[in-house]
Amino acid sequence: MVECQEHYLDVGGVTLCWFEWGQKREGEDSILLVHATGFHARCWDKTVAGLGDRHVIAIDQRGHGRSDNTPFDKWDQFGTDLVGFITQLGLSNLVGVGHSMGGFALALAASQLKDVFSQLVLFDPVVMDPAVYTGEVARNTGMPIDSIGHPVARRRNSFSGSDEMFDALRPKGGYGLWQEAVMRDYCQYGLLPAEEGDGYQLACPPEFEASVYMGSSGTNIYEAIAEVKVPVFIVRAKGRKPDQVEMDFSLSPTWEHLATRFPQGHDNYRPDLSHYIPMQDPEFAARYILTQNN
Repeated sequence: MVECQEHYLDVGGVTLCWFEWGQKREGEDSILLVHATGFHARCWDKTVAGLGDRHVIAIDQRGHGRSDNTPFDKWDQFGTDLVGFITQLGLSNLVGVGHSMGGFALALAASQLKDVFSQLVLFDPVVMDPAVYTGEVARNTGMPIDSIGHPVARRRNSFSGSDEMFDALRPKGGYGLWQEAVMRDYCQYGLLPAEEGDGYQLACPPEFEASVYMGSSGTNIYEAIAEVKVPVFIVRAKGRKPDQVEMDFSLSPTWEHLATRFPQGHDNYRPDLSHYIPMQDPEFAARYILTQNN
């Protein structure tokens, strides 16, 4: 695996951290990786390892990793941040790869930057049934009505180090589905020195993460999707049952007909995988990215 370089960039008053592997080569697309809610750029490390010597960029979105914890109003802001990031760096000829909320943000950015992307690969993007955004149907996930009451806001936020974080989280929820090496990366790069006292705290504050989950239905993305003219390859995991109300982050939030709304959409349904596709099987994620890019 080529050496990783860490960079910082001010985008609209928000300092964004980003990581880079390899160098841009003539005639070859670069790969831009955009992570999910609560995660960070280095969750992609094992996927990057499968991309050979390709030029790869992975960004910490605002409120995540080593980027500023600047509040946001709607999910539009994550797309706007990406547009500013790509524009300021002068990036072009990109394969955009997004997971979960990162897929949503990437689709928004691609709808505005029409000559930048050659294609998108979206792993279980959080783009729900169109009726959810119009209020015709409620989002049936069992989530509370505000971020304060969201269970994520009450996450443990104090650890002696990454090993303690790993031991505390590994048995919980969907973390047991992740490859151990990916989980180690998540813990190693998902902590920052505590603001007060000794030890470490989560790089994505629990309250911020909860607010992102609560804002997931606040931006109707479907008009933007129609403007994405490049090929879009969607990988969907096993979804929720229509009558399911309990919160289960391992199940897919992606509308099953999403690919039909992109002018060049392609659907790949993988019920054997969970929502954590790049964490559960980074080798598959890397192969899939490279396959669509050849």
